[in-house]
Amino acid sequence: MIQVPTPPHFDETNPFRKIERKDIMTVTEKKTLCMNPGPIAFEKDVLDAFAHEGISHVDPYFIDVFLAQDGQPLVVTGSGTLGWDMVASNLLEAGDDVLVINTGRRFIPSFLLCLPYLMTYLGYFGDHFGDCLTQYGATVTHLRSPVVGSRPSVADLTKTLSTTQFKAVTITHVDTSTGVLASVADYTAAIRAAQPHTLVIVDSVCALGGEELRMKAWDVDVVLTGSQKCLGVPAGLSILVIRPRALKVHEKLSAAKPKYYCDWTNWLAIMKNYEARRPSYFATPAVNHVLALHKCTKDLATFHLLPKVYARGVSLAGGLHKDIKTEYFRIGHMGPSTRRADHAIQTVAAIEAALIECGYAIPAPGQAVQGLKAALKGKIPLEAGGVSKVVGN
Repeated sequence: MIQVPTPPHFDETNPFRKIERKDIMTVTEKKTLCMNPGPIAFEKDVLDAFAHEGISHVDPYFIDVFLAQDGQPLVVTGSGTLGWDMVASNLLEAGDDVLVINTGRRFIPSFLLCLPYLMTYLGYFGDHFGDCLTQYGATVTHLRSPVVGSRPSVADLTKTLSTTQFKAVTITHVDTSTGVLASVADYTAAIRAAQPHTLVIVDSVCALGGEELRMKAWDVDVVLTGSQKCLGVPAGLSILVIRPRALKVHEKLSAAKPKYYCDWTNWLAIMKNYEARRPSYFATPAVNHVLALHKCTKDLATFHLLPKVYARGVSLAGGLHKDIKTEYFRIGHMGPSTRRADHAIQTVAAIEAALIECGYAIPAPGQAVQGLKAALKGKIPLEAGGVSKVVGN
């Protein structure tokens, strides 16, 4: 439960006299621990920023988070899916060939893999991105992994690139339907070797802020993400960073395709004015979301958090497949939960308790929790709980 007290910054009896700012948000001690793969649990200071009174504000901390000094950020009200529409409507024409590197393959029993027609089964996020591109007239080719939990090899990618000249290649950085982390650096290197001018577009909705991404060093053209995953901001922002090669393609096509809200021409002018601290208007921004995003990205950049995360070799993801949805579930491990041992411990304890309640025989009740505590001891803090319920999906 969130409580936002009144009055705000100003004395209600004298609107010209400021009141000293105090905590504007309190979070109840007993709350639900959200361990989904997004939206995730939020830091209190992020929620404090989210509860700020309405102003317009954008800051260029994206440079350090995306590691793209020559990239232009766009922060637009919407979900990560809006990024797909923006990519398709601003960079593609009808008939353009696009390759989707697909790491979200649906489950197929091993004894059926010998049947050729089953090799066309679809995945999840890569397929939805492909569906979006198809709606805009692109000719989409999917490069699929052979089985659930694997990813296409660089050799397979190189072979596919030798068959068709692609306008763009899309990569799902992390697909939570399978828990697969794509090798963006290796894939991009192969693309550049075979087709130097092809656009490389990374869907990093489930990864940005939690996995390494070096736009300039790896020569990625567009990265899109959402606010509610590793960035740790309430859902509601579609965030893109666009590098010069993609911007040039957009400039050539800007007048050729009808679009309005998705048109980068409209948003680029707004973003540049915001960055120069000039007032500007195209569509009302989600100001409080941007303030919360500012807080998160500033922390990531200021404390050099990402290199420390990479150095630990941390990689954790879940699964999402409608064909096997009754066989497993996903547990998220993002944001505050990466620094709270008690979040992991309470989650494992809740799973064990649920299994026992459902009648499953647990050989050594409590052993998993004790083992987890021992494994995490001295690595991340074990803080007091205050969580009354654990939620996953």
